[in-house]
Amino acid sequence: MFGWLRARRKAAPIPDELWLPVVERHSFLSVRPAHEQARLRELAAEFIARKEFTGAHGFEITDAVAVAVAAQAVVPVLHLGLGWYDDFIGIVIHPAEAVACREHVDEAGVVHHYDEVLAGEAMEGGPVMLSWQAVDEAAESAEQGYNVVMHEFIHKIDMRDGAPDGCPPLPAGFMGHTGAAHARAAWLETVHAEYDRFREKVVIAERFGGEWPWLDDYGAVAVEEFFAVAGEAFFVNRARFASEFPALMPLFEAFFEPDSKVGP
Repeated sequence: MFGWLRARRKAAPIPDELWLPVVERHSFLSVRPAHEQARLRELAAEFIARKEFTGAHGFEITDAVAVAVAAQAVVPVLHLGLGWYDDFIGIVIHPAEAVACREHVDEAGVVHHYDEVLAGEAMEGGPVMLSWQAVDEAAESAEQGYNVVMHEFIHKIDMRDGAPDGCPPLPAGFMGHTGAAHARAAWLETVHAEYDRFREKVVIAERFGGEWPWLDDYGAVAVEEFFAVAGEAFFVNRARFASEFPALMPLFEAFFEPDSKVGP
């Protein structure tokens, strides 16, 4: 129907037989009011028209696969618009986790080579890679605040002003601040404080047998990962997220759900 490997200039409406099963399966979609579901459906169709899906290792991109990815990818930009995703076209989907070859130079100048297993990856100015296995498990993993699609697309939002750093581009006047610089400083102060608190919990769990935090411990790797991990949880299990991270709720609500459209 959609013609995944060629660009489309006009969005084809997503038919009920493709859209409704996705909404019914994912509670973080079905609990939304009707007008938001309608807007998500429109955005998902536009997303599909603008992006190019490619299957890796023989994985077949079907209509159902593309709609499932699109429906989740547009949630973070429901109130922001698809312009936040206009720096890339390609979405590569692997049947399962992918293995990436990495290189790291330590403080002594020694080069280390290692393999990293990935469920997804977002590249600055480049494509998004996703594991279909992880995408297909999104309905079940929402209870744990996990959603690989939203995670990678929140990275894309973070990258709009350069390398990811845990702070997306903020408009002047954000949350009453007098300028974008002040807004950014206030955002980072709050996010870094919550990141440090979260990382400490993970360290205590790892080293001393403490209770593991609810949020995915991958968020303790770096502040930009914490932002993406927290962001996905905000969208898929808001009640639990609000109880775990009350300091982040007003920031995320003000940015992702502004009264008027902001950003690119």
